[in-house]
Amino acid sequence: MNKITGAFIAALALSACGNGNPFTEDTADNGGDTGTDTGTDTGIDGDGRPPGTPSPTADTSIFRREGTSTEDAYIGNGYATEISYDSNNDTFSVDNLAFDGDGTYARGTAVSSLGPFAVYEADAQYSDITDNEPINQFTHRAIYGVSTSGNSKFAIVRTGAYAGYGFGGFVYQRDNSVTLPSSGQAQYNGSLAGLRDYNGAAGLEYTTADVQIAIDFDDFNPATGGRGDAVRGSLTNRTIYDTDGNDITNDVINRINVDKNLTLSSIPVAVFDVGPNNLDDNGEIIGTLQSTYVDANGTAQTYETGNYYAVVSGDNAEEIVGVVVLENSLDPAANSVRETGGFIVYNN
Repeated sequence: MNKITGAFIAALALSACGNGNPFTEDTADNGGDTGTDTGTDTGIDGDGRPPGTPSPTADTSIFRREGTSTEDAYIGNGYATEISYDSNNDTFSVDNLAFDGDGTYARGTAVSSLGPFAVYEADAQYSDITDNEPINQFTHRAIYGVSTSGNSKFAIVRTGAYAGYGFGGFVYQRDNSVTLPSSGQAQYNGSLAGLRDYNGAAGLEYTTADVQIAIDFDDFNPATGGRGDAVRGSLTNRTIYDTDGNDITNDVINRINVDKNLTLSSIPVAVFDVGPNNLDDNGEIIGTLQSTYVDANGTAQTYETGNYYAVVSGDNAEEIVGVVVLENSLDPAANSVRETGGFIVYNN
């Protein structure tokens, strides 16, 4: 098996953040945007945006986070809070996740980077407060990404220790404003890094992919006011690694092929579903995506389904940061497998 190396690829991007907390939420509102901040919204609203910035505009920063099962209309496992990065010590901090040591994650050992994004891991053991005996901790991993400009960020935290998907979270943020073109089209390229966890079995894995996104700033025409712009995208060259950095993509494909009598040769390409109103006036993008394969009868079948959430940044709309969440029920290793990936793409 191939193994990824632990090179400190993301050092320059991370240094742009400084120390302290790069992810900031307006605590007046714990839910999605309704256009008016009432302080009582407790989930995604009708447009599908995750909880976060209550009244976003194109001229302001925007923060979004994974919701929790206690928030109306948004079922997730986003219990991670107070996510921050300390550039002085190259550590990543998380609150509100059980058995992750003291909540300070060190740079990964076997895997320290996935492409341009950094990987962090919680302590494997924590000392008993009475006799200092070691207490084994759950396996927690975090991925942190920052754009080359420093204006776009994402973070993902997951654990493979629960029988279900377990608790974790994702966040993504734009730190500046955006000026969206009034016409034309633009294409963006970049990469994704993520974590795979299981429903019905323990386990945690890394995933990577190439990402391409295109926006049509002319169409669709909005039904009522604002923008109706369409967005298309794809995740290609998808690869899976175990927590030691070994490429296990073929292992995953082979067990699916054997169990389902398929002939997959790679993880299928995931594509965005194109439709009206994917992009709004504030630069936020939401939508669904899926991947398919062709069965022995030549019929297209669903491999994964999921959602993507993103935000455009910059005076020339030059970069996009976001998160995809995909679920696959074909893998016999568990009832279902969830992939949560963060991406940053550039128009250059």
